[in-house]
Amino acid sequence: MTTRIRDPIHGSILLDARERQVIDAPFFQRLRWIRQMGFADAAFPGATHTRYVHALGACHVSGLLFDAIQRRLPRLKESERSRLRAALRLAVLLHDLGHPPFSHSSESILPPRRELALPAWLARGDEGRATHEDYTLKIILDSELTELLARVYAEIAVPPEAIASLLSGVPAPGGPYFVVGNVDYAPLLRQIVSSEVDADRMDYLLRDSFFTGAKYGTYDLAWLVENVGAHEHDGKVELALGSRAIIAFEDFLLSRYHMFLTVYYHRTPICFDRMLREYFRETGGEFTIPADTKSYLGCDDVQLLAALRASDNRWAQRIARRQPFRLLVETGPYEQDDWDLSPIEEALTKAGIEFFSTKSEGTVSKYFGTEAEETIWVHVKNQGRFVPLDEYTPLYRRYQKRVRIRRIYVDPERIEDARRVSGLPRPE
Repeated sequence: MTTRIRDPIHGSILLDARERQVIDAPFFQRLRWIRQMGFADAAFPGATHTRYVHALGACHVSGLLFDAIQRRLPRLKESERSRLRAALRLAVLLHDLGHPPFSHSSESILPPRRELALPAWLARGDEGRATHEDYTLKIILDSELTELLARVYAEIAVPPEAIASLLSGVPAPGGPYFVVGNVDYAPLLRQIVSSEVDADRMDYLLRDSFFTGAKYGTYDLAWLVENVGAHEHDGKVELALGSRAIIAFEDFLLSRYHMFLTVYYHRTPICFDRMLREYFRETGGEFTIPADTKSYLGCDDVQLLAALRASDNRWAQRIARRQPFRLLVETGPYEQDDWDLSPIEEALTKAGIEFFSTKSEGTVSKYFGTEAEETIWVHVKNQGRFVPLDEYTPLYRRYQKRVRIRRIYVDPERIEDARRVSGLPRPE
């Protein structure tokens, strides 16, 4: 039995009976109450879409990619193709299960990783703070969802450990799960789950662009999908792009870059993120994120917003009432560290004006210049050869450099005093 869901980005999204059972489970339904873009709606009022609909969209895109690639994998039997496709779609469907309230905004108060008690095969020292990826693995492997996954996907021999392995990139006990005829398809599946050109990014760029009204995230999804393939070598299969799709891929990279600068690093959501961290710091545990999955099921945007509204903390009230600090000054992404903001901070401190500083920093390309286990290839068909992606397109190299935007925000009631003591002109 197939379920059809209408989606503003992809049109019809089709789900099979197994996927429908997973979607109906409480842990997946929880994603209805987790905003995809945190506080982005403070600047882009339409950006109220959720992790729930993004997960559905990413699952749909992963199916499109696999269907395009499998036509170039003639050695696979239909049963094997069906099994690999089902595992891939499930992994992408579940990839965001562990996001805390307001997505990335509250990750700073996630508990120590050791408190999640992940299985030994996923241990990486268990030092430091847990991430939303850790919570995703915990939910898949040790929650009420685990039994459902094990039961529903037993007939095609895809246990929860196999899905956790695809998401984490760590070999799971009982595996390998995706070797067919002495050929390992796990690298290909992992790249569709998470890589430079994965189903996650392909969906969220189009979706975030649509709901924010910013057009920078648009790119030619259909042409990229039409030109994906695979490269089999050394007993493994990896993702490949046809050389005809390189212009579309470069446009995809540019779209992500411009969305970071104009949307993801927008001054207003960044301000609310920082105010939320100040609330967490000042209240010292007034709101906490549990490590056990049963309690985590009820930890969502609704719970955090209720806590903010009920709190006497000034930062909580500013967030609940949408009263951010005012931007005083910022450095552009192309200025890097050429402008020293410390004299402004010193002047504000001397004048007794409350302020805080932020630094938005990230790498648009996480693939170039890293020791990735898998390689994305470019298939140069008229030459009959495969070339590593980072060697084929020179535009790719631009994105190895970190993007930084530094800002200073001040008490809105002192904005004019702040401009005066800092020697900054009024904005035009």
